[in-house]
Amino acid sequence: MSVEGLPMAVPAPGLPARVRIYEVGARDGLQNEQAAVPTPVKAEFIRRLADSGLTTIEATSFVHPKWVPQLADAEELFPLVSSLPGVALPVLVPNRRGLERALALGAEHVAVFASATESFAKANLNRTVDESLAVFEPVVRHAKDAGVHVRGYVSMCFGDPWEGAVPLHQVARVCTALRDMGCDELSLGDTIGVATPGHVLELLHLLNEVGVPTNVIGVHFHDTYGQALANTLAALQHGVTTVDASAGGLGGCPYAKSATGNLATEDLVWMLHGLGIETGVDLGRLTATSGWMAERLGRPSPSRTVRALSHKEQ
Repeated sequence: MSVEGLPMAVPAPGLPARVRIYEVGARDGLQNEQAAVPTPVKAEFIRRLADSGLTTIEATSFVHPKWVPQLADAEELFPLVSSLPGVALPVLVPNRRGLERALALGAEHVAVFASATESFAKANLNRTVDESLAVFEPVVRHAKDAGVHVRGYVSMCFGDPWEGAVPLHQVARVCTALRDMGCDELSLGDTIGVATPGHVLELLHLLNEVGVPTNVIGVHFHDTYGQALANTLAALQHGVTTVDASAGGLGGCPYAKSATGNLATEDLVWMLHGLGIETGVDLGRLTATSGWMAERLGRPSPSRTVRALSHKEQ
């Protein structure tokens, strides 16, 4: 290891030269907190993430406060960070009303959240898969008419706590529907963290076969069974260049008691830098930011890299 606290870069063949990290800690991470984080703290968190070199930071969700009270301050938060130079600030929009709220504040990147399984669609969206897609279609169309970039999240791509293993064709159907309605990119979610590398590659191959190109695909892995980095490497080998991650490993899965949450951005950056892949991220600044947020949340960061680098500084 170098004196700067970075791994020695040893490139591996067949991997992309650069990866875009889609940072989800400020939204997906903080929405899982028991108590709402003060708006100024959220804004400072996003600013510090941007200062570390992250250029895509999902800021908040324009969902009804009744459903996600931790993000009830979306209208107050977004203007505090919307002028960050060179940073895309996607926001989640569950319906037409949420989109209108986001557009009114100048949002240029939005995301809709679909499910590959009926059970999760019912539990999370209170609709069937087809009903939820029907709701999203006019939302995506209106967003595209407004010149906004649209991401489509697909949850439960690999396993569902009620239905078990999810058939690949089921995932492909939802992905193609989102693409057909106009989504610019897709994020494949391993919501309960059960995927393994072969499973990841099989799904990616199938998506290519049904007309979804690799360059519009991002991956979103949870580390419930310690597979997130292995699954990410498999996706990189297939050509995926967008990886979702959460600073400090913030966030978790409410459906698996042993869940350890989102892939930590620092752990991802450590691996990518070790492979010689460019990210534009300063690992030291990012680690300091996650340590800062962990102090405000009153608990240590679950990120192994944050813990390792913090220990070395002591």
